[in-house]
Amino acid sequence: MTRMTRRGATVELAISSAVAALGVTRNEVEVKVIDQGRKGFLGFGAKEAEVTVTVIHVDEPSVLEKIVIPEAPIIDLKEEIVIESTIVAPQQQVPVEELSAEAAIKETENYLQQIAIGMGIEDIQVSHEIDGKYVTFQLESAKAALLIGKRGQTLNALQQLAQLVTNKSADQFKVVRVDVGDYRERREQSLEQLADRMADKAVRTGRKVQLEPMPSYERKVIHNALSNRLDIETYSEGKDPFRYLVIESVR
Repeated sequence: MTRMTRRGATVELAISSAVAALGVTRNEVEVKVIDQGRKGFLGFGAKEAEVTVTVIHVDEPSVLEKIVIPEAPIIDLKEEIVIESTIVAPQQQVPVEELSAEAAIKETENYLQQIAIGMGIEDIQVSHEIDGKYVTFQLESAKAALLIGKRGQTLNALQQLAQLVTNKSADQFKVVRVDVGDYRERREQSLEQLADRMADKAVRTGRKVQLEPMPSYERKVIHNALSNRLDIETYSEGKDPFRYLVIESVR
């Protein structure tokens, strides 16, 4: 049996990530929840959920059959396969078939739809726009708040999964963005305003100001917003997904 341990912002997102990586469907796996995770308070103390997903609906070959490794993004080729005391060395990993960019994007649209439906969002509509290597998936639903989550945590997790699915088999690398309505634009405006307030605070108090953990592109928004200020400097500390930005006065 093939087994994988994954983490995510929620248990369901961790499961979805593992299922996508294994290349199977949800009803072909058995799930063991190792850690339910926690949201934390004001972004601090958050902990990712962790699950172990095991493929269970796989036909076992007989002793004399040659083992054919199914297509899957992650396979440990160093392990030996033992069947009825007969050890058969696995073949080389079967490469994932490359898809055209259009086919990979369509696969990601379907994937996002399935995740949303699994979250109880039956009216989900997914569309996309392409600008060179950049792809934006637009999600529409009456339950938009569920797709966004607190401070965009659910939406960020969906974006990370969509990035993985799109580039798993695409013949060209794509930078993926997932949005609901104009949330990303409003979030960036909010971050820019926050950046100015916190920079002023750092200068006024002479103390470092530490912001809550953010994904890399949100930290970049703040870095860019403050790049022209000569009275402060910004830098990141910690490790993802808990990496955070620090604003410090240089006076």
